[in-house]
Amino acid sequence: MDSLEKEIYKKGYRYIVGVDEAGRGPIAGPLVISSVVFNYNQKPFVYADSKKLSPKERERLYIEIIENALDYNIVIVENEKIDSLGVSSALKEGIYEALKNLYIKPDYAILDFINIDLDFDSISIPKADEVSHTVAAASILAKVTRDRIMEDYSKVYPNFSFNKHKGYPTKQHYKEIQMYGITPIHRKSYRLF
Repeated sequence: MDSLEKEIYKKGYRYIVGVDEAGRGPIAGPLVISSVVFNYNQKPFVYADSKKLSPKERERLYIEIIENALDYNIVIVENEKIDSLGVSSALKEGIYEALKNLYIKPDYAILDFINIDLDFDSISIPKADEVSHTVAAASILAKVTRDRIMEDYSKVYPNFSFNKHKGYPTKQHYKEIQMYGITPIHRKSYRLF
């Protein structure tokens, strides 16, 4: 999985940042964007995208990523911003923030199929988290952060199973909306009924 990074390092780049998000598809809760920079000689230890791992594996890797990253940043874009800007613009704004808030200035970015203008070199490829350990790491930070937020929301809104469906448009979630109405964390610009 580290061949993409190896090829980029061979071209003379030193600080590769991987960027990924969690929460583009849900109808409730935030969008979470993460950026991760590893040292150029970091031995890959993330080999699967976050959705293919168990919650326990993700939690373990979350700690390992933070301990091993040269730098990382996590940005939370709330549902109100998604409603006002639209999910694509909110995502792009979140990516800019996740990159701007890094202490280390990256010279190359690997993005998971998002077209965005950056002032340094980048590549945007589909399923980047399956070919880049840096993007896979960013994917885990974003997913674990978002899952924790949604688990907290299930305590704030006990009528909603946010700890289970995580705000995604499931049958159970639509049933809860029909029974209890919408909460302040629902994305009003999405189809909610």
